[in-house]
Amino acid sequence: MKIGNKEFEIGKRTYIMGILNVTPDSFSDGGKYNDIELALKRAEKMINDGVDIIDIGGESTRPTHTPVGEEEELNRVVPVIKALREKFDIPISVDTYKGKVAEEAIKAGADLINDVWGFKKDKYMATVAAKYGVPCCIMHNRNDNEYGDDIIETMKSDMEECIKIALDAGVKKENIILDPGICFAKDYDQNLEVLNRLDEFCNMDYPVLLGTSRKSVIGNTLNLPTDERLEGTLATTTLGIIKGCEFVRVHDVLENKRTALMTDAMVRR
Repeated sequence: MKIGNKEFEIGKRTYIMGILNVTPDSFSDGGKYNDIELALKRAEKMINDGVDIIDIGGESTRPTHTPVGEEEELNRVVPVIKALREKFDIPISVDTYKGKVAEEAIKAGADLINDVWGFKKDKYMATVAAKYGVPCCIMHNRNDNEYGDDIIETMKSDMEECIKIALDAGVKKENIILDPGICFAKDYDQNLEVLNRLDEFCNMDYPVLLGTSRKSVIGNTLNLPTDERLEGTLATTTLGIIKGCEFVRVHDVLENKRTALMTDAMVRR
């Protein structure tokens, strides 16, 4: 899989996606990097720490967030993407569910679309992904957490619908990454079950990205605030790699990079 100018050899090692939120209200780092110079410094640190992709988000996805209009989101992400592209040769992902935002982000230099609604919120998104030929991460999400007898089978059915939207629009199969959407439309026990059964998503014949960094399932297990959830995050990173995930999306790049290198040495032999 090629993302930007970089070739990602699926199955060879775990790739690290670093989170760079340019929002005032993200659950973990809201307000920290919504200045271009601060964002560039943060990106440089992530690159020095071994990041493979930088994921830029202009709208918080925490449960109580205030929705952001298209223009406001564009004003947040496009200048940062342009600045990063001018300074660094690193694959850039845009975290958005709006097709127009994704399109302008790609024009500004983004290489990958990361859609938390899996192409279901805005039908133009799949058109954009196909038109520009960029890889896309399709995350599982829904409006409720009623999954019937088997959450995994229901989730897989949901994700097959998203995959069909992408393929029907002309997105190439080799450009699709799946994300099980930890802490999206899932309660505490459901999140733990999804984590325990990650291998079932990894058997769907697409690379899988795991995003658990500092999330509530960790906070609720350890009874810790967001800035004290590193160890819990590293535990889920290790489990994800063992189960077959190819990408991890994280705040703490260096620690997760080292964890991935050690876990890869044990399981990718």
